[in-house]
Amino acid sequence: MATKSYDEFLQGELRDPEVAAEYLSASLEAGSVDQFLVALRSVADAHGGIGTLLEITDLNRQSMYRMLSEQGNPTLASLRTILRALGIDIAFRPTTGEAA
Repeated sequence: MATKSYDEFLQGELRDPEVAAEYLSASLEAGSVDQFLVALRSVADAHGGIGTLLEITDLNRQSMYRMLSEQGNPTLASLRTILRALGIDIAFRPTTGEAA
C-alpha cells in the first residue's frame, strides 16, 4: 500500500480554509513574518499555486512572487486580497499578556 508524503498530506489539509487559517495563525504566532510568508506560500500551493491566485486576484505576477518570498513585504491590501482568494479573512483579537 502506497503512503502519502508529508507534503501531499499537508497540501490536502490546507485546501480546507479553516485548517489553512489555523496553520497561518500558528505560523505567525510561533515564528517570524518570514515563516508566515512561507506558510502562506504553502497554502497558495495547496489551492493551485501562484498561477491560480493570479487569475483570481488580478495581481501582478512579479509582485505576487516577491510578496510570497521569504523576504516579501506585502501591503495589507495585497495580503487581504490573497487571503480572500484563499477563502480566509484577517481577524484581530486582544493579546492575553501584557502590552508590548
